[in-house]
Amino acid sequence: MNDVILDTETTGLSVKDGHRIVEIGCIELKDLIPTQKKFHTYLNPERKVSEKALEVHGYTDEFLSKKKKFSEVVDEFLSFIKNKRLVIHNAEFDLSHLNNELKILGKEEIKNDIIDTLVLARDKFPGSQTSLDALCKRYRIDNTKRSLHSALVDCELLSKVYINLIDQREPTLNFQNQDHQKRDEYFKNVSYYKKIVLPTNDEIKKHQEYLNKNLKKNFF
Repeated sequence: MNDVILDTETTGLSVKDGHRIVEIGCIELKDLIPTQKKFHTYLNPERKVSEKALEVHGYTDEFLSKKKKFSEVVDEFLSFIKNKRLVIHNAEFDLSHLNNELKILGKEEIKNDIIDTLVLARDKFPGSQTSLDALCKRYRIDNTKRSLHSALVDCELLSKVYINLIDQREPTLNFQNQDHQKRDEYFKNVSYYKKIVLPTNDEIKKHQEYLNKNLKKNFF
């Protein structure tokens, strides 16, 4: 089963307060490697963005008013995630908003298998900070692009965090380790190896002269 890293940005925190989605980002992984297939869209939420949400992602009402509505992209979105496992950080938040959008259109809720990286992180690092930024810092993942939240940027970061959380590594970063493994396998078959450098005739002569001279000093 292929994975889809998924993230959303919204007008506010709770669907109970009528908040809607303003951005969806998805990146597909096959065997933990990005396939280059992505789904990304900004959305007209048909309502104002809250001040707190604006501080988080920076998408203004004017900017979003010119974008497509969820009803215009829903089929493409559902086709992209069909039969794929969804990897989400704090899945409860994103799924509540996505299912709300689907409910408004009279469509069924998302029933894909879900992996919540927030739960994985809390199990792996109990008592530690488990935000996406904190996990990027822990795994030394460059998150300097994340001055403001963006669904697609967050997906790219989360894909790297996810690989680390399940104790895997990106193959593109493993070439040096592979070289070390080849070297270690070679030396397993070599019980002892040391290059022998033989002295020249001139070096032997000088060494003998040195010994003769010093031995005379010690004995006489």
